Amino acid sequence: NLNILTMIHQGWLATYPLVVMSILSLTVIAERLWALRNIVGQTAQLTRGVHQDLTRGDLGAALERAEADRGVPAGRVFSEVVRHGGTMTSDELADIGAERRFEELEQMKRPLWLLGTVASSAPFIGLFGTVIGIIKAFHSMAIMGSGGFAVVAGGISEALVATALGLGVAIIALIFYNYFQVRLDRIESALTIGTARLIEALEAAASAAAKKPRVADGLR
Repeated sequence: NLNILTMIHQGWLATYPLVVMSILSLTVIAERLWALRNIVGQTAQLTRGVHQDLTRGDLGAALERAEADRGVPAGRVFSEVVRHGGTMTSDELADIGAERRFEELEQMKRPLWLLGTVASSAPFIGLFGTVIGIIKAFHSMAIMGSGGFAVVAGGISEALVATALGLGVAIIALIFYNYFQVRLDRIESALTIGTARLIEALEAAASAAAKKPRVADGLR
């Protein structure tokens, strides 16, 4: 009977590291799934709320709303933009927004290097274990002196378990690595669009405030 656990134990030189890598990968996957949940929706909702405050000309309410959501990336980015809204130009505000978005995205993608490393290295570790297992199998046949393929069949099957395990670990890590990259791209797009909308609203509010004294002077 094919006993996978026994084969993993016999090929410990490669299979044990792969088991550890699979545990680490699953931990990162679960943590990132939880950390990145609903960020796009939260960004869109906060953008609408802050934009409405700015459209009414209530800079204080907009800043308070953004500060209240500093637990999410959009709150931290938007609060910095709104805070400097009355003192900087639109280009300077765009630069601040870009810097804050870069910091937030780097923070969100920081654990993903582990998935990329596992996806690229696990197949080679599995292949290494297979080569070592085949060497041992043929060495056993050389010592026994006869027996043909029947002697090495069991050893080769044990060796191939390392390759199968390495491929399985790598495939899972690669799938989720690409998935998180796509999700981060969507988050970046949402933050970029939200920041641009807030800067436009700040510009409109500044223009409206600049026109009010002129209108008042004309009435006089």
